[in-house]
Amino acid sequence: MTHRTCQAIILAAGQGTRMKSKTPKVLHKIAGLPMVGHVSSAALNAGVERVALIVGPDMDAVLQEAQKKHPSVIACEQTERLGTAHAVLAARSELAKASDDVIILFADTPLLRPETILAMRDKLAEGFEVVVLGFRTDAPDPYGRLLQQDGKLVAIREAKDCTDEEFKVNFCNGGIMGFSGAHLLGLLDEIKNDNAQGEYYLTDAVEIANARGLKVTAIEADEAELQGVNSRAHLAKVEATFQTRAREEAMANGVTLTAPETVFFSHDTKLGQDITIEPNVFFAPGVTVGDDVTILANCYFEDAIIGEGCSIGPYARLRPGTVLEKKAKVGNFVEIKKSLVEEGAKVNHLTYIGDARVGAKANIGAGTITCNYDGFSKFKTDIGKGAFIGSNTSLVAPASIGDGAIIGAGSVITDAVNADDLAFTRAKPIVKPGWAAAFRSRKSKEKK
Repeated sequence: MTHRTCQAIILAAGQGTRMKSKTPKVLHKIAGLPMVGHVSSAALNAGVERVALIVGPDMDAVLQEAQKKHPSVIACEQTERLGTAHAVLAARSELAKASDDVIILFADTPLLRPETILAMRDKLAEGFEVVVLGFRTDAPDPYGRLLQQDGKLVAIREAKDCTDEEFKVNFCNGGIMGFSGAHLLGLLDEIKNDNAQGEYYLTDAVEIANARGLKVTAIEADEAELQGVNSRAHLAKVEATFQTRAREEAMANGVTLTAPETVFFSHDTKLGQDITIEPNVFFAPGVTVGDDVTILANCYFEDAIIGEGCSIGPYARLRPGTVLEKKAKVGNFVEIKKSLVEEGAKVNHLTYIGDARVGAKANIGAGTITCNYDGFSKFKTDIGKGAFIGSNTSLVAPASIGDGAIIGAGSVITDAVNADDLAFTRAKPIVKPGWAAAFRSRKSKEKK
């Protein structure tokens, strides 16, 4: 098929007053990514080459988030809020460059799939000049209805303006529209604001296009995919939908979730196969998990790489910069930050590893900590292959423990330890025979 150029207009100028927030609405996050990032990413993955982001004054942060997902995004400012058609016309100079396809998107509709945008583009490629995205619902009352005759979309009717018969229609307007680039500006310029709100509505383009003899159609998407966000309650509902989708996709691709409703994924979580995840596990952004990994209950991961065959948890936390190589083991109440744990190494319990390398097959005893921060700077600890670190050890960085070295329990290590050496620190014990019994006797008499 001949390549068709495509431009998207993403409407993002709304302040979202119902969110009760100083943060622009579209910067609120779903699965760790601002909503505008979700929409920009969907556009990129649907082959959209250029994106005009419609923003209000002082919304540079919105543009920056959109550009992280689609580098070709530019900002067009809408200084007045006079309706959706008026918002699109804020990008008039971009629209004049005439792409084959123009898709109008909303930055507060973050669950839209790239496949749905591509389905709209397919209809434009078939020769339709206007394509409207709709959904069917059992509760259509508040939504505009998509009115069809002989498979042709003839009008979008607001609920309050529907006749009794039209009100029964359950095919509703999702807001997202596609246009032939050759006709869009002409349609926009013909839209009037002679309505109660005095605004220019993009939906009026449907009847104008029909009056011009243009081909107009509607396609259907799942209702959940077209959820918009106007409040914190909506945000939570959309987050729940995303998580349900992510869990189903994970299980379909070979991941066992023993309590799916308690596992939370990020927008970019990457999972291998034959992974088992127990309850109450949270994936923040930037996590990759290899095959054959077992994750026990109550773990939190962020910006970490978990290699094939690892075992983690329960109650483990992997902070940014953590890399676990093949068959590493991280046990309960272990925190690791910005560290490499090499193949087969074990960090089993009650341990903090920060700014460190733990060599292959090394064993880190309970209560071990790497003392990596002096209040001003961070320092690195290097633990060699096969080293054994006894329980309750403090490794004061920059510390170096050679391959195969053994550190005795309860030690504070401040100097380098060579390969295969034994190192420990001990204070001479002081024993006073009978002191405890005499102490208890004296205290008992004092109470009388």
